[in-house]
Amino acid sequence: MNESPDHAPADRRNAGPSNLDPTEVERFQALARAWWDPTGKFRPLHQIGPTRLTFVRDELARHFGRETGGLRPLKDLSVLDVGCGGGLMSEPLARLGARVTGIDPGEKNIAIARGHAEPQGLAIDYRVTTVEALSAEGARYDAVVCLEVVEHVPDVAAFVAACAGLVRPGGMLILSTINRTMKSYALAIVAAEYMLGWLPRGTHQWDRFVTPDELTRHTAAAGLAAPRLMGFVYNPLRDAWSLSPDTGVNYLLSATKPDA
Repeated sequence: MNESPDHAPADRRNAGPSNLDPTEVERFQALARAWWDPTGKFRPLHQIGPTRLTFVRDELARHFGRETGGLRPLKDLSVLDVGCGGGLMSEPLARLGARVTGIDPGEKNIAIARGHAEPQGLAIDYRVTTVEALSAEGARYDAVVCLEVVEHVPDVAAFVAACAGLVRPGGMLILSTINRTMKSYALAIVAAEYMLGWLPRGTHQWDRFVTPDELTRHTAAAGLAAPRLMGFVYNPLRDAWSLSPDTGVNYLLSATKPDA
């Protein structure tokens, strides 16, 4: 699938310098055509998608005073999906009523995301760009969502600060990542990549995993407050994921930017 020429020039102008690891970018670019295959290389993301979405929806609804029972609880909230890949989170957020901007440094990822969303009439603003480039433009959003990206960037503190800079006063940042524990090494790398083959080998580097304490400190240093943490765990008997107080492997964090 080729990128639409109507979008390409602006995307290239917005690429800019950033806190990227080119090897990580190319790894996901090489898998771009598999984003929407629920049994393929991104099967784990499809499996954890509903659990992550529940946390994101509930945290945004709580913070912005919305009811979660309706079909569009995020109506008219501007949400930035950082590292959106093929759009696995951008699309459900748009269906919940949010005005979604999805960004990714990989042109192939964005091409796949656009190609999947447009036939469904989902008006998602997909861009090949970075948080640093958006920040330089002065962009601000009600909420910034960045899921399973933190563990792939070289400088986590700088990346979190850049994401926080895109949150408007009174808005919210939501992150998800993997804790740096022996349990996460055993499950997220040895089991998921080498034994079960859920992920391509080399997807994760254990020394880049981020502990909840570290991530909380990074959000505080970036001017955010009221952090809320929640883990999500896999039940092999049910072959399902659910939210849990256990943050030993996968976890999510929300934090808010005080009103100006």
